[in-house]
Amino acid sequence: MVDATNTQKVKSKQHSAEAMTQEGFSLFPFFIEIASLFLFIIHFFKEALRPPYEFNEFLRQCYLIGYKSFSLVGITGFIMGLVLTIQSRPTLAIFGAESWLPAMVAISIIREIGPVITAVICAGKVGSSIGAELASMKVTEQIDAMEVSGINPFNYIVVTRVLACTFMVPLLTVFADAIGLMGAFAGVNIKGDTSFSLFFFQVFNALKFTDIFPAFIKSFFFGQAVGMIGCYKGYNCNEGTEGVGKAANSAVVMASLSIFIIDMIAVQITSFFL
Repeated sequence: MVDATNTQKVKSKQHSAEAMTQEGFSLFPFFIEIASLFLFIIHFFKEALRPPYEFNEFLRQCYLIGYKSFSLVGITGFIMGLVLTIQSRPTLAIFGAESWLPAMVAISIIREIGPVITAVICAGKVGSSIGAELASMKVTEQIDAMEVSGINPFNYIVVTRVLACTFMVPLLTVFADAIGLMGAFAGVNIKGDTSFSLFFFQVFNALKFTDIFPAFIKSFFFGQAVGMIGCYKGYNCNEGTEGVGKAANSAVVMASLSIFIIDMIAVQITSFFL
């Protein structure tokens, strides 16, 4: 009995030690992932500056990422401006400040809502598409075939997609802001009567350069994060056909999280300097 009791105690201690060891090393995959992504980013900048430049593929990706996403971004932007205006009117009416509605909605859309919502939409649509596409190419050994045929697959596949995302997301953000303001104009006129010229006079009178420029600049970083993470997850897929779905899913999650982190950093930098 004594031996059995001692054996159980030893086993319980071993199990607890193994659990502690697993908890202690649970952060290692996270840091390995961050280090791999950092090396991938360095590789991207090296290849982006090295000829030959794939202009045709870059333009094709701009069409697929920008034009194909415009309808979704436009509809979302219009609904965003409309709903924000309708929801904000009762609160401003309590304080008798309904005249501030166009200015408040414009600043909210231009500064924060437009860039972030557009980037999140692109993370869901474009990021998952890039991750799944590159993962399927990796699984079916198309990337290896390109290397054998003398083509630089990283330059042709990754660089073009990341650059297309970097330039198309800010452009989509501009369109989303403009369409969002049109939705706000429609929302103002649901329970009121404001002319087009008066509405946009109040909008542009409230906006400043310090509202537009930082929001436009951070959208470049949003686009680069979406393209970089989507390409990273797809290009490093090594789990067969099952990894294609995992690459697409993790690309969306990681890209969305990085957008909010970049936005938090950008807001802190903007508030510090302006």
